[in-house]
Amino acid sequence: MLSRMAEQDLYAILGLSRAATDDEIRKRYRKLARENHPDVNPGDAAAEERFKQISFAYEILSDAEKRKLFDEFGADGLAKGFDPNQTRAYQRWSQGASRSPFSDTYSSHGDYDDIDDLFSGLFGRGRSRGGPARGRDVESKVTVDFLAAVRGEEVRIQTGDGQTLRVRIPAGSADGSKIRLSGKGHPGTAGAPAGDLYLELHVRPHAFYRREGDDLYIDMPVTLPELVQGAAIDVPTPDGSVSMKLPPHSANGRTLRLRGKGAPKRGSNDAGDLLVRLQLEMPTTDDPRLEELAEEFKPLYGDVDIRVKLRNS
Repeated sequence: MLSRMAEQDLYAILGLSRAATDDEIRKRYRKLARENHPDVNPGDAAAEERFKQISFAYEILSDAEKRKLFDEFGADGLAKGFDPNQTRAYQRWSQGASRSPFSDTYSSHGDYDDIDDLFSGLFGRGRSRGGPARGRDVESKVTVDFLAAVRGEEVRIQTGDGQTLRVRIPAGSADGSKIRLSGKGHPGTAGAPAGDLYLELHVRPHAFYRREGDDLYIDMPVTLPELVQGAAIDVPTPDGSVSMKLPPHSANGRTLRLRGKGAPKRGSNDAGDLLVRLQLEMPTTDDPRLEELAEEFKPLYGDVDIRVKLRNS
């Protein structure tokens, strides 16, 4: 059975017309998702439900094939086991078949020799000529948070065919990864096993981390005294903060490596690294002493223009 979300006008959920472009759909989703995200509205059940509707609508309308089915067949096109070719054949038969509806044969279209085959294929009942048959596999795209994919968490997802499932995301999953859920595809016939469900993951970008392979990158704000004198600073990692030693006289923009603090490598006990780029954070103050200190620093740079290397490169 289709979920209540699938039965709504997905374009209306996003506040768009059916002529909306892919770019308009993407921009509208990002705006609404930010406004209604549970992290922004803690404890607001209405906002959480709205966020689910927005995410489901975007999952369908951002997928060219699913959007085409929804545009042509409405919510029925998203139903589990829906076959567009069989539905179109039935529509042609019901609208223009010249033979009696009680005839045993249907010869207007070559795909079906028997009208009973058409209805059994369309509605999932009737006789099966081949005996028990394993159900077909199903593919669906789902969106998960960055840290849920890196750490590996159990999440609740809404698939394109209306199923709501709780799924354990394997630690270290990257954007485009696929997960197989055995027996969650189309049901088999005559007692045969169901097919499998293949989920393709889309990982939302993170506000601070970025990922390359199994390595993670983060820009870490530091003060001038910490760069000059050295310090022990707390660095956030996917598994919690760790203390990192900052060597004295570190240059702004220097990158330090925390080994094994990146994304876990799927199928292995190893993990990538976390690369921390130091970024000087200037004081935000109108204190006149800042001007005085800046003037005192000038002689420390010497007579050589610090930009000469850039000009000569």
